[in-house]
Formats: sequence, structure tokens, C-alpha cells
Amino acid sequence: MAMHNPPHPGEFIQSTYMAPFNVSCRHLASKLDVAASTLNRILKQQSGISPEMALRLSKSLGRTPESWLSMQNNYDLWQAKKRIKLSKVTRLKPDVA
Repeated sequence: MAMHNPPHPGEFIQSTYMAPFNVSCRHLASKLDVAASTLNRILKQQSGISPEMALRLSKSLGRTPESWLSMQNNYDLWQAKKRIKLSKVTRLKPDVA
């Protein structure tokens, strides 16, 4: 079932793991073994979750790497559906010999 306006993974990380436990960006970045600027771009929704980051998040925060990538994919697809106009796209009808 498609989610209505899914959150960006950065928003999810902040609201689920950081804010409730008063975890700073620098502290979480050190746990993930990435630069604070790298994590900050995700938290500000300027970057997405890569497969490498999904593995790091899975080990540090839990959830499967696949769930982190799925969250990113759901967010990206929702954004694309709002932005992309498909009115001129037509269905391919291959000739059957």
C-alpha cells in the first residue's frame, strides 16, 4: 500500500532517534563513522540514504538496510509523482508478428 506523503529518512531519524533522546548530529555521526556534515545533509533533506549509509544506519540505529532504502525510495517516488508530468507519455504497443 502506498504511503501518503512519506517522510524523508532524515526527518525520521531526527524525530525517532535524535530528538527524543537528545542526541546531537555530531554524536550520531561519530557512531555512524561519517563526517557530521554528511549526516547533516541527510537530516536537512539535502541528501538521500545511500546503500552504504543504509548499512551504517542499520547497525547503529536498527531496522534493516532494506527498510532504510525503502524509506528513501518511497520518499523519492512521492516527490517525483508530484513533480513529473506524464501527460505526453504513451504506452508502447509492440507489433506482434
